[in-house]
Amino acid sequence: MFGFGQRKAEVKTTAQPVDQQRDANVDTLVNEGATVGKTNWKNLIPVIACGAGLFSDGYINNVIGSVVTILDREYQEVWRNSNAKKYVGDIAFAGTVVGMLLFGYLSDKWSRTNSLLVSTIILIIFAALAAGSYYKGDAVGMFNILTAWRFFVGLGIGGEYPAGSVGCAENTGELKSGQRNMWFILFTNSMIDWGFVIGAFVPYVVSAACHNGHLSTIWRTSLGIGVAFPLVLFVLRLFVSEPEEFQKNSMKNARTPYLLVLRFYGFRLFIVSLIWFIYDFSAYSFGIYSPKIVANIYPADSPLTTIFGWNTVINLFYIPGTMLGAPVSDLLGPRYALALGVFLQAIVGFIMAACYSSLAQPGRVAAFAVVYGIFQSLGELGPGNNIGLIAAKTCATGIRGQYYGLAAAVGKIGAFVGTWVFPYIEAAGGGDERLAAQYPFWVSSSLCVLSAVLVLFCLPHIGQDTIQAEDARFRAFLEENGYDTRQLGLRKGEEIGELGEAEGAEEVSIEKKVSPAQ
Repeated sequence: MFGFGQRKAEVKTTAQPVDQQRDANVDTLVNEGATVGKTNWKNLIPVIACGAGLFSDGYINNVIGSVVTILDREYQEVWRNSNAKKYVGDIAFAGTVVGMLLFGYLSDKWSRTNSLLVSTIILIIFAALAAGSYYKGDAVGMFNILTAWRFFVGLGIGGEYPAGSVGCAENTGELKSGQRNMWFILFTNSMIDWGFVIGAFVPYVVSAACHNGHLSTIWRTSLGIGVAFPLVLFVLRLFVSEPEEFQKNSMKNARTPYLLVLRFYGFRLFIVSLIWFIYDFSAYSFGIYSPKIVANIYPADSPLTTIFGWNTVINLFYIPGTMLGAPVSDLLGPRYALALGVFLQAIVGFIMAACYSSLAQPGRVAAFAVVYGIFQSLGELGPGNNIGLIAAKTCATGIRGQYYGLAAAVGKIGAFVGTWVFPYIEAAGGGDERLAAQYPFWVSSSLCVLSAVLVLFCLPHIGQDTIQAEDARFRAFLEENGYDTRQLGLRKGEEIGELGEAEGAEEVSIEKKVSPAQ
């Protein structure tokens, strides 16, 4: 096998089966190469800078709901008869899918940090342009311009997923072992959920300041405030360097062996993508109950402050699950945390579907809201917190951006598919309103159970040093199949051992044959 001058760990193979010997070799590499880590502000800043940009995803995607409500009141029939009404809320998701795929490639083949900076610049520019949308004083033209800018805003948001989340995962390796999953979640999924809350709260505050008048000022200000957070984050990201694992194992200067990647990670990528697809697909039906709650609380012609105030309360349902669930991922491991969340969510979903006729009554709105809140929180404790973590830690560094970006894009496509499919599922209930509301939840809750089965039986254990272990296993697999691993890393042509010595570290190579990931 290729040695390339590295120091090798001598391994006796006669006493152990190949798989056990392989695991022993990987453990040796991880134990010698991994650092204990320390959680302090110096080590947390790169984690925050890389992951926290997902706050913009939550904010921008949620605030548009309030903007649509205001546009409907301000322009009435002009807005209702426009094509923009059909697309302005969802067009950002299309841009997000494109951004995930594009920046997934760029983050692997160019740079984690530079990809982040570019996506942040796109987000800042087009979020500002959306807030200032204008077209020669024509309302319909302005709607179309707003829709176009929203696509590019989505492009910037899409870049945050592969470039930001994978960088966040790689930087958690510098933190204290036993807390790494928690910090990843707090600065990725929790940021999205807080973005949802702030995206609902800001229109409430602006509406209150405008006394529910000056409608154009309310929606433009609400969109414009979305520029502030990525602007601050951009400054912070200027001082972030490439993650250590990316420096060692990047394929920036190497040919990516996609056929070998598919052999090694194809099945695993399919399972991760499928779980993400199911999660986003099901989220559509879960969201249909929010309007039911709202409709029972206030009439349609209520002041904007009332509408946006209750919208803020409903979005707060996400917070307990993501915040309390973050340490659970370290305690149980991401697989078991996800399985626990979706299994409990399925139980609550079945109960909500079965008892819908009793719960969906104006006099029982408080009870329904509490059950719905528990349901939403369990979704965050399970797949909300852990699917991104699993995607970021179940592949090697050299292809992590593309792996993560593809899985996340499939998830977003699941949301689109759910948007088209669930109306047909509801229609299967015929004219019975009870059945029309129940059927989506029977389907979605069943899919929750399927997700639990997939994550438990089709994905590997994810520990505190899984990133290092995956890099070791993938490197050994490449060498076994004749790939020159001296190409890996940011210093083209240098061996991993030479790179490690330059940084004051020693690496142990693996010569044993590694089977494809399962």
